[in-house]
Amino acid sequence: MSAKHLASCIFCKIIKGEIPSLKLVETDLTYSFLDIGPLSKGHALVIPKYHAAKLHELPDEHLTDILPIAKKLALAVGCENYNILQNNGAIAHQVVDHVHFHMIPKPRASDEEGLVIGWPAQKPSMDELKELHEILKTKL
Repeated sequence: MSAKHLASCIFCKIIKGEIPSLKLVETDLTYSFLDIGPLSKGHALVIPKYHAAKLHELPDEHLTDILPIAKKLALAVGCENYNILQNNGAIAHQVVDHVHFHMIPKPRASDEEGLVIGWPAQKPSMDELKELHEILKTKL
């Protein structure tokens, strides 16, 4: 599938070379570069060359490169601990409406550098989980 671009998208402009970036890895389907507002040293973005705002809108073939490239970046940084982050929609903290993955090194065993998150886990009952399980199985 050929690349689809949106003229106003900052990531599409980066892919086309209209906005400079510090490119790390590029394939026919994917482009990766250093984040200019990093959370830690080596923080990089991996983006498909196909413009889709959310993951579920991206054709599957464009997902084939993304995780192997994120893995290569994590290995290149040499950090044992890191986050791979991908958000969908404004209320899920997506700032740029183009699918993108962050590879964020966690260089120290503290929350001072790298991604800092909370995990507000819910406490559903087993019956609620079983009901949801059945609903999801019928849709998969």
